[in-house]
Amino acid sequence: MAKGFFITGTDTGVGKTIVAGAVIKALTFLGFRTGVMKPIESGCGREGDVLIPFDGMFLKQTARIEEPITGITPCCLESPLAPLAASERDMKEIDIDEIRRSFSLLEKKYEAMVVEGIGGLMVPIREDYYVMDVAREFGLPLLVVAKPGLGTVNHTMLTVRCALNEGLDVAGVIINYSQPPDNSLAEKTNPKLLGQICPVPILGTFPYLKNLDEDEIARAAMKNLDIETLKKYL
Repeated sequence: MAKGFFITGTDTGVGKTIVAGAVIKALTFLGFRTGVMKPIESGCGREGDVLIPFDGMFLKQTARIEEPITGITPCCLESPLAPLAASERDMKEIDIDEIRRSFSLLEKKYEAMVVEGIGGLMVPIREDYYVMDVAREFGLPLLVVAKPGLGTVNHTMLTVRCALNEGLDVAGVIINYSQPPDNSLAEKTNPKLLGQICPVPILGTFPYLKNLDEDEIARAAMKNLDIETLKKYL
């Protein structure tokens, strides 16, 4: 079975990609040759007839691997919507078997995998197939990315409990500042509250990074992520 992590979020826009980059840097620091995937990406850019998956490219560059982007992100959609809606609007079928083949090839080549989902666990890929189903098939423990502000307690607890009830392994939660701190009372108290009530550990509070270069992400990962707990899953 593959080692590594499946990065999911409590919502869209919580900063999964940056946290995935930080986890990649942490695993590289631990000595693991790390492969990456963003199996499905919507809202891709277009260069002529070619769709460019921005998140997939970011993960590829962060991991410094030479894999073709078509293997890292086998499904690119142009419409910035949930995959099911985007595929219908783009009139493009999502090939689940191709996603499975791409993951199988990568997991055989690398010692660890970091896979970033799209949106949250219950985002539909097909009418009867969700992001949660991809995570289950890949068999990687989940890292749940949550925002620090108002509403995050409910969203985080729902996501974690849903995953656990479905039999998924949840390594922990990473609270991420995808926007500059607003210094609200909610931001100041939510990490501690989640630490008290969440059934899985809080593995770090990741700061807002204005500069998203690799060195800055790596430094933030070493300083703010619970590397020792991550290591236990590898």
